[in-house]
Amino acid sequence: MRKSIIFVVLAAALAATPLMAEQPAQTVLKDNAPDRYVVVKGDTLWAIAAKFLKDPWRWPEMWKLNQEQIKNPHLIYPGDVIVLDRSGSQPELKVEMGETVKLSPRIRADDIGKQPIPSIPPKVIEPFLSRPLVIEPDGLDKAPHIIAAQADRVYLGSNDVAYVSGIKDAKVDSLWHIYRPGKALIDPESQKTLGYEAVFLGDGKVTKAGDPATIVIIGAQQEIGKGDRLVAAGPLTLKSYAPHAPTTQIRGRIIAVRGGLGETGPQNVVTINRGSRDGLEPGHVLAILRLGRTVEDRTPSHKWFGADKVKDTKLPDERYGLVFVFRTFDRVSFALVMSATRPVLLDDVVTTP
Repeated sequence: MRKSIIFVVLAAALAATPLMAEQPAQTVLKDNAPDRYVVVKGDTLWAIAAKFLKDPWRWPEMWKLNQEQIKNPHLIYPGDVIVLDRSGSQPELKVEMGETVKLSPRIRADDIGKQPIPSIPPKVIEPFLSRPLVIEPDGLDKAPHIIAAQADRVYLGSNDVAYVSGIKDAKVDSLWHIYRPGKALIDPESQKTLGYEAVFLGDGKVTKAGDPATIVIIGAQQEIGKGDRLVAAGPLTLKSYAPHAPTTQIRGRIIAVRGGLGETGPQNVVTINRGSRDGLEPGHVLAILRLGRTVEDRTPSHKWFGADKVKDTKLPDERYGLVFVFRTFDRVSFALVMSATRPVLLDDVVTTP
């Protein structure tokens, strides 16, 4: 009887205790990892990490960063010396300053005014940060729109004048992005419309307030016409999270490739069908998987008149690259392909590495 009571109490205690999370594997250094590296202008956190680690996304582990530091890694500057400390049980990266080695990077007085090292190449992702490029269903229905062009022109280009309804309170010289709804972003799993690609047409500057307001087209990238929509241009926000894996299991699909192509590769942007409501945030790194196809496994019969044995066998899924999430919307996200050993295709899977 006593053994039964002890067993019940122990079982209850185990049930009440959360399962211990799987311990992450030890960070693996590259075979040719340097002992020191001097940061230069044009470096990125990812590129620096790749000099030391086989898995660059595990960079925060080497810095011993907490969650707040991961979200604000503007701590490394050109001229800093990165030192690889191999003395402990786990290698650690540090910043050397004169005769002092700091245990973790931090902002210093002599760095004020300097530009910190970004996470990934900013020139590649800036167009995806300064403009929406993804809109929710019906997201532009109430946006200001072009109602006419000067001299009744059908299509507008740079330096042409247009009249816009819906921005009567806009200030003179304020800048507006001009869009046209594009391809629907369909979730391959639920078949629901997650949003639309916003086709960027150009910019317009207000020259006269009112309703309609007068704008002049600047920097037209495509022909602009009656009915095209305007969105106020906001400041460029370049977030720089340290690369890190999501703390939860994420699994999604690549649903669009920049330029409407069917495949892409490193240093190109893809759209995935997971967003902020799924737990994604800028800085998250995801692995790219190619799902194994199903093949026919035929075993020849050893009998003269026997039929071959046939069964379907699924080949293993293969991980072949990494993406870095740099901008999230509610239901979709933009990610930069950081590495890939084969072409990245639409409908490939992205998952927590």
